[in-house]
Amino acid sequence: MKEFGRTDSGQDCHLYTLENETVKASVTDYGATLVYLIYKPQNVDVVEGFDDVSGYIHEVPYMGACIGRTCNRIGKGRFVLNGNTYQIPINNNGNALHGGIEGFDKRIFAVKEEENRLIMTLISPDNDQGYPGNLHLEVIYELLEDGLKFSFSGISDQDTLLSVTNHSFFNLDHSDSVLNHELKLHASRYAHVDADGLTLDETEEVQGTPFDFTEFKTIGRDIGMDHEQLKNAHGYDHHFLADGEGFRVMAQYRTENLEMTVSSDLPGFHLYTANFLNREAGKGGMIYPARSAVCFETQYYPNAINYDSQEKPILRKNQKCSHMTSYTFKGRK
Repeated sequence: MKEFGRTDSGQDCHLYTLENETVKASVTDYGATLVYLIYKPQNVDVVEGFDDVSGYIHEVPYMGACIGRTCNRIGKGRFVLNGNTYQIPINNNGNALHGGIEGFDKRIFAVKEEENRLIMTLISPDNDQGYPGNLHLEVIYELLEDGLKFSFSGISDQDTLLSVTNHSFFNLDHSDSVLNHELKLHASRYAHVDADGLTLDETEEVQGTPFDFTEFKTIGRDIGMDHEQLKNAHGYDHHFLADGEGFRVMAQYRTENLEMTVSSDLPGFHLYTANFLNREAGKGGMIYPARSAVCFETQYYPNAINYDSQEKPILRKNQKCSHMTSYTFKGRK
């Protein structure tokens, strides 16, 4: 453990490191945020981030963080649960994004260090950001032989919502753009978004669209096409409904030298091509222009609580909910 700066309110933040023969990962207690993920055989740090906590507070919110209680957007910040209407603070074009104004990404987690994992816990009180129930959240970062596993579990004393994700920005070679990196997605359908980024209750087959990554292709091949959905999101910023059920491969992302596989037991993932980065100054003097990274936010269907056709992320009273996502790596040379 080492110091990692202070919040604007003067709270001390710390950085915790896990390491084995293949992977070195560092996580801060601020937002349970993944700061470094180094694939040691190639000595490459595959996540964007900052040298201390101030960058996560002031430069790029959500980068690498644990997002909740509900990731992505809730339409107008409003939902009905058990006949009661709840209002989450509006913070993004008329909608509630990533849990509200002060989501989990802005909280200090308690940390327990073990040999190959970090157990990070947070108590979210009843009416926190408008959500019902006293929620106990546990987030675990665990080293794998060839990567890192991110898992979460929660239990509440009232029915509530829980849809947590990790919001890491991945770049496998420190390049200024990931548009020439290749992607294969195990998803035959994707969801439409409106011009404010809200996921609609409309899905479409990827076949015949710029969203078809069922075989490897470069991220940039179709991103500039004249397509309403690409215009609405300024690129890829869409939910994909992962094929199959249970813990399964959802995405494969590769460069000439390295391949990353994303697997999860969640219903799908949100693909984001970092369209709104703006040349922020990051770790070790790196600069992060737009489309210098890609995010794979494994999650429930966005705004599902307001769509009867989708599985809703309802956490029932005194019933534990758990999900996991892994990021694994292999060299290609």
